[in-house]
Amino acid sequence: MKEFDYIIMGGGCAGLSLAYELNLHKKFENKTLAIIEPREEYKRDRTWSFWKIFSHNFEDCIKKKWDNFTINIPKNTKYIKCKNTPYQTIDSGLFYDKIIYSLKQNHNIFFFKNINEIEKNNSFIFNSVADVNHNKDDLWQHFGGVEIETNKEIFDEEIFNLMDFDCDQKENVHFFYTLPFSKKKALVETTWISDLKNISIQDYDNQLNHYIKDNLKIKDYKINYKEVGAIPLFKPNNVKKISPISFGPFFKTFRNILSKN
Repeated sequence: MKEFDYIIMGGGCAGLSLAYELNLHKKFENKTLAIIEPREEYKRDRTWSFWKIFSHNFEDCIKKKWDNFTINIPKNTKYIKCKNTPYQTIDSGLFYDKIIYSLKQNHNIFFFKNINEIEKNNSFIFNSVADVNHNKDDLWQHFGGVEIETNKEIFDEEIFNLMDFDCDQKENVHFFYTLPFSKKKALVETTWISDLKNISIQDYDNQLNHYIKDNLKIKDYKINYKEVGAIPLFKPNNVKKISPISFGPFFKTFRNILSKN
């Protein structure tokens, strides 16, 4: 089986971003990379949002950005400006198209569906894959979201709601999140900070339906897109020659590699 200098476990946002940045800085001119990703095709499956604190190479994938946001608690709303660090949302479909096309231009970068297809004993491995099935006791941020479209102009597209805590917490941390892309279109998500053992709080569709109708007061809408996800909030154990990565700290991982080469 073929050997590689580097292996990235997981071809999602974190893994592909790391591969793209390293490739952009010509780190694979004389090195080889294998990306392990089981999916059959890349298409829009996530909404990634973040505060822009420095320049990045994904501006052409930005779907929308905001300079103002709100945070809600029962009977109180806080309005906050963020012009110096605007909040940006990336369209995962645009991101995948850009990154996959770029990586495939380099003949030293390969994609595989299973790690067992290659030799890995002498490779440096980056792992962006969280094992949901074996870590349900740990703390996770898990969520379900829908992009809705209305017939009438309802949303203020210049301000987004980062957290609405005016909802049932069920002895955990629970909030809703609304990103208005236009006056008629928005992403609405229900988000929990908890373990993954409690199935009763994972009825995301029901939660979203009630929130949209009762809190946002929207009765007539259609759903254009759905997403579900879970992000681990615990620190993985470091294993020799295996570096855990996620989208947030991947820039730090990238800079560490550059400083050593």
